[in-house]
Amino acid sequence: MIAALLARAAVGANGLARSLGALSGWRRSALAAALGASAIGALPPLHVLPLLVIAFSGLVWLIDGTRDLRASAIVGWWFGFGHFAAGLYWISHALLVDAAQFGWLVPLAVPGLAAGFALFPAVACVALRLSGARGTAGVLVLAVAWTATEWLRGHILTGFPWNLIGTAWAESAPMMQNAAVIGLYGLSLFTIVVAALPAALAEAQAGWRAVVAAALLITGGSGAGLTRLMMADDGVVPGVHLRLVQPDIPQSLKWDPALRERHFQRTLELTRAPGFSGRTHIIWPETATPFAMAGDAARRLSIASAVPSGGLVITGAPRVEVEPGRPIRVWNSLHAIDGGGAIVGTYDKFHLVPFGEYVPFRRILGVINLIPGSVDFTAGPGPQTLALPGLPKLSPLICYEAIFPTRVLDPADRPGWLLNLTNDAWFGLSSGPYQHFAAARFRAVEEGVPLVRAANNGISAIVDAYGRVVVELGLGRSGVVDGDLPRALPRPPYARFGDAIVLAIGLVLLAPAALRRRRG
Repeated sequence: MIAALLARAAVGANGLARSLGALSGWRRSALAAALGASAIGALPPLHVLPLLVIAFSGLVWLIDGTRDLRASAIVGWWFGFGHFAAGLYWISHALLVDAAQFGWLVPLAVPGLAAGFALFPAVACVALRLSGARGTAGVLVLAVAWTATEWLRGHILTGFPWNLIGTAWAESAPMMQNAAVIGLYGLSLFTIVVAALPAALAEAQAGWRAVVAAALLITGGSGAGLTRLMMADDGVVPGVHLRLVQPDIPQSLKWDPALRERHFQRTLELTRAPGFSGRTHIIWPETATPFAMAGDAARRLSIASAVPSGGLVITGAPRVEVEPGRPIRVWNSLHAIDGGGAIVGTYDKFHLVPFGEYVPFRRILGVINLIPGSVDFTAGPGPQTLALPGLPKLSPLICYEAIFPTRVLDPADRPGWLLNLTNDAWFGLSSGPYQHFAAARFRAVEEGVPLVRAANNGISAIVDAYGRVVVELGLGRSGVVDGDLPRALPRPPYARFGDAIVLAIGLVLLAPAALRRRRG
């Protein structure tokens, strides 16, 4: 019965592969873009995983039908354009916060970004065509090439490793565990292999073996993850009882001078909501305090009135430095404030958002500036481990600093947890905040430390070192999240060796294509 079903599937796949391979011109480009867009449906918040099989198996068949590098590059570019346009549409929400000034950029920003990022899939498809590999060997080449271009995208020009394909598994706790060994880049590699292997069904002789291999890979990955979770340490840090405050302030109102004091008072009121007496540490989101705290003793004392006995309020706030004869300097910072109103710890964001916190080549591109005011933020020194009273050492991360694998903590001074303050209100009730939260959760698995995330409009949550959400407050809601701090784990393999593991796996996977090319 199974053999008969596989035989029928092979016949159908062969016919479909021939049909797709025969496409040319705008039909081939349009299908490539549609396949790239469909792959986004497998990522947060939808997680429709079978769409990856359709997208990447279809991409393999389209590439097999091309005759030269130019045609392969065009297919890859259109696939990437559809993929990134569908995945980054939410950026337009940020431009509409001040539509009068930036609305004109909406029809340009997302297509422009998608067009640039599409170069990476184009390179991956060219690599596949250059290799000359087909069938299973071609799938392995595509998976390695795609992962390599994801890594490049995460590092070139400050990097943007958003929507890595491996985040499709964010709703599968067992599969997430594999990131402790191979990281999210490695999970992307695994995912593309599994998603594209069914394309080999078009091979009359060995296609069924590829489908069986894909099934075995998923079974093995899930089994390994389940085994790890069965032995999970569910302990918490004694004496640490957190409260995360989510004020849900619309971005269009957040920096209104007439409303800033009201926003500040609202955050204080939420802090003192029922259940406050059992808390030890309060955490506010990115720029929850819209005032420069270092020179504002009165507001520090207001915050001190909401500090639990012997505890702290940790808040995001701008930090400003004015020196005679020098330009003003501003940082996107975090402050820890004690019960006396003193700042006992500070962290400055180091990975700034282009056009959101600074303008590259300002003289030329200064018109594309979403920063309140006209002064670029200054970058901090890098990942930093903070030691604060009553808490295990922590690594602060502000906004999208949490999306960068291997760059979220100081390995020489390993913290006990990650603290991510963010403000995703820029992106409204879109898929953007879900994608952001999923990426941050993978850092907990990779590093073996819990993640605490306070967001202005959500998603605020406590995540354990296995990437599991312990408590959360969803997107677009106002309130608080109370919970204990999970314990950290021993440093997992990926935290020790980083992307060298992914490189080694990639080289092994390329061996079949290299051998076949040598024999040919």
